[in-house]
Amino acid sequence: MHSPVEQFTIKALLHLELLGYDVSFTNSALFMILAVLVSTVYLTMAMRKREMVPGRLQASAEMLYEFVSDMVRSNAGSEGRPYFPFIFTLFIFLLFGNMLGLIPYSYTFTSQIVVTFVMAAIVFVGVTLVALIKHGMHFFSFFVPPGAPKALIPFLIIIEVISYFVRPVSLSVRLFANMLAGHTMLKVFAGLAVMITSAGGVAMAGSVLPFLALIGLTGLEVLVAGLQAYVFTILTCMYLNDALHLH
Repeated sequence: MHSPVEQFTIKALLHLELLGYDVSFTNSALFMILAVLVSTVYLTMAMRKREMVPGRLQASAEMLYEFVSDMVRSNAGSEGRPYFPFIFTLFIFLLFGNMLGLIPYSYTFTSQIVVTFVMAAIVFVGVTLVALIKHGMHFFSFFVPPGAPKALIPFLIIIEVISYFVRPVSLSVRLFANMLAGHTMLKVFAGLAVMITSAGGVAMAGSVLPFLALIGLTGLEVLVAGLQAYVFTILTCMYLNDALHLH
């Protein structure tokens, strides 16, 4: 049986080199592009007719739109509306990337810490720039809790600064770890079921339990794929709210 973590190996599909650097086109890049293409086709097909009484496809797209719109409105307020296109794009990209990774022999690019960290870093730098542009130097008051005793302010500033700069780390590790753990568990149970089945005889009856567990884990992983896209996006909304209102 292959190693459960072998599925996370990044493989070069097209070897390229630029100025001495390896810029090969990999399976990770391929599924990022597929996530963009599939989501674009889905949304385009769903909203092509724009019927007053929507069909299932249009209704599902409108549901996603309203879901993210409510998320932005409830967590970032009315001032967060200009940033809705970015947040909606982020949510759809993560959702389709996670879901595509559940297809057998596909690749889950969100299981790579470098991918999730870059995305988290983009969010972190973006909301920090929004805060600096909107509030100027007053932004740094965010690191001084209101009403704090003056003697504790230096220590509180250090704690607040550390917690602020840890945001992209926690945001990226949460998504990466959940996708890595879930897919590893699926691989382990799938391999166990295959080994028991290949043994034949009485042992084949014992393969029923691993197969049932595999079905249950697959359903759970579908839920986790959607949930992790939601968690990443709602935390982005909360960080945006802090940048806009300095709460």
